[in-house]
Amino acid sequence: MQLILVRHALPERIHPADAAEVDRPGGRADPALTELGERQAQRLVTALAEEEVASLYASPLARARGTAAPLAAALGREPEIVPDLREYDADSAHYVPVHEMARLDPAAWERMLAGLLPAHVDVPAFTARVDAAIEGIVAAHPGRATAVVVAHAGVINIWLAHLLGIARPLAFPLDYTGITRVLAARDGRRVVRSVNEIAHVGDLLDMTAGSE
Repeated sequence: MQLILVRHALPERIHPADAAEVDRPGGRADPALTELGERQAQRLVTALAEEEVASLYASPLARARGTAAPLAAALGREPEIVPDLREYDADSAHYVPVHEMARLDPAAWERMLAGLLPAHVDVPAFTARVDAAIEGIVAAHPGRATAVVVAHAGVINIWLAHLLGIARPLAFPLDYTGITRVLAARDGRRVVRSVNEIAHVGDLLDMTAGSE
């Protein structure tokens, strides 16, 4: 089968320095998409128009569900929510989009540049959770079907690192709504065919690149 892994589109910032903090269940930051993010998500419909999508899956976080929504509408089906596709920061009280991280969270930015997850993340446990979730999707599609999975940069990276034997958990810079393709064979082989396709959204990524 073919897995099409999509990083979510641009979400809102939720940061302790922001004046307008909002009440959040359990104090967790679960930002929705920005207006630009919604436009990025809409581009997926055209980008995947030629694909025969059998199933659509998404992380339970708002930014992933919002990214999947236009494609779900075009396909006429709701995405299946997979809790274990949630990002490593799902329980964090704040969320800083990557293009603002150097300014607002320089320590996290330096670790990301080094290809590392935050120090508190249990990398083996995170890897095992994500691998089980994605392999469960593969097991549900034993033929030549195509499944789209909308998740997060950390989720996609950790699975690619697992497949490719890369020690750094964040080896690949993944853009908003970037598309990664993996072929999953019945004999257990996993072939990474592409990482971070962005032609469908390049002009919309330019609007955040280099922002301060």
